[in-house]
Amino acid sequence: MIGKLMIVVRREWSAYFVNPVGLLFLFLFGAVSIALTFFVGGFFEREIADLEPFFQFHPWIYLLLMPALGMRLWAEEYKSGSAELLLTLPLPISSIVLGKFFAAWLVLALALGLCFPIWITVNVLGDPDNGVIFAGFCASWLLGGAFLAISACMSAATKNQVNAFIASGSICLILLLLGLPVVLDVLNSFLPALWVDRVGRVGVLHHYSQIARGVIDPGDVLYFVILMAAALMANSLLVELQRVPK
Repeated sequence: MIGKLMIVVRREWSAYFVNPVGLLFLFLFGAVSIALTFFVGGFFEREIADLEPFFQFHPWIYLLLMPALGMRLWAEEYKSGSAELLLTLPLPISSIVLGKFFAAWLVLALALGLCFPIWITVNVLGDPDNGVIFAGFCASWLLGGAFLAISACMSAATKNQVNAFIASGSICLILLLLGLPVVLDVLNSFLPALWVDRVGRVGVLHHYSQIARGVIDPGDVLYFVILMAAALMANSLLVELQRVPK
């Protein structure tokens, strides 16, 4: 199983760097993250040695970049006809689905790794809590993985990459909005506090912010794992339906 999975991971990983997609993603993620941190997040004006301004924008960056990265995973295969060849290979559907996902998730890990100099910068300028910063990177990777799994699932549902982008972006936006204080305040006006709290916990921001603050609750990690697992299982089912002769 692992060997077959790695075959797909290597195939997909190399595909990101034989065309501009991978390099463009790395550039956009780094450039937008750094620009927002320094010019919008007030990195220097705050005079606090932490990376909160860096991580606070990641959910919104992922709202665009993860659907853009994930929309091609299956829709492009369907449109070009290469999916037919891929699905005839002696590989389990689960290996193909997971391989595609893990390759894209590793691209995100590389993008986060290339932002390591900003971590060094904070340590040069002050004495930050490096444990909290490490937790922030973990939270960002988990959130990106969840959005990517949703995007991959939507890509498997259509041959049109634009449709996949819009559908996955819409789902990710809903998950983001459910955790916004302004949305929860509106819900508070006509729902019991217990229900509002439950709605907030369905959204990604509650769990993301907890981990990013350095509070590693297994429940928050499990939330992202379940979200990814559910999206990837749906992805496998959609691909299996495409495989069944019509």
